[in-house]
Amino acid sequence: MKFFLDTANVEKIRYFADMGLVDGVTTNPSLIAKEGRDFKEVIDEITRIVDGPISAEVVSTESVGMVEEALELARIHENIVIKIPMTKEGIKATHQLASEGVRVNMTLIFSPSQALLAAKAGARYVSPFIGRLDDISTDGLDMVSDIRAVLDNYDFECEIIAASIRHPLHVIEAAKMGVDIATIPPDVMDKLFNHPLTDIGLDKFLRDWENAFKK
Repeated sequence: MKFFLDTANVEKIRYFADMGLVDGVTTNPSLIAKEGRDFKEVIDEITRIVDGPISAEVVSTESVGMVEEALELARIHENIVIKIPMTKEGIKATHQLASEGVRVNMTLIFSPSQALLAAKAGARYVSPFIGRLDDISTDGLDMVSDIRAVLDNYDFECEIIAASIRHPLHVIEAAKMGVDIATIPPDVMDKLFNHPLTDIGLDKFLRDWENAFKK
């Protein structure tokens, strides 16, 4: 499974990239706004930290505007992937961009039918939102499992990005399904490291070493 970091905070990206854990980055207008910096400046800085797909999202709601924004964003760096929402206008823009060789990450996917439409339109990635479905008492992981089953029946060049990750179990269950990518918030990435027995074991090793060799 590839790990993308779901953030626009360059310090957190750099922190995990230094461990070799970041294969790509996803951003959205909310994450960019949270940083209080110029959008293109942030995206450009991220491309200099991570050598992998960097998703930058359009904010236009009509296909013409989406395509214009997408082409401008794609010029920032060859690793830029254009994030487009799952709407009819988004599908239209995705079809045009894919025909021009621009990679699209179709976002706000909440059903297998939406993922199928996105893949058929030429999206390079589909991003089903697990946590947001969980929030309305619907099993987001079941939706991702169904998307995996549907796309595996065909030869679409489309990878699944498990998005809206809320906790480590989302990552592990998605990995068990063979989901291609998980895009993980930094706080959840931190939690993947943690196990109380690791802490207890390390503490014991260090105490035993100190007791055996202290002068």
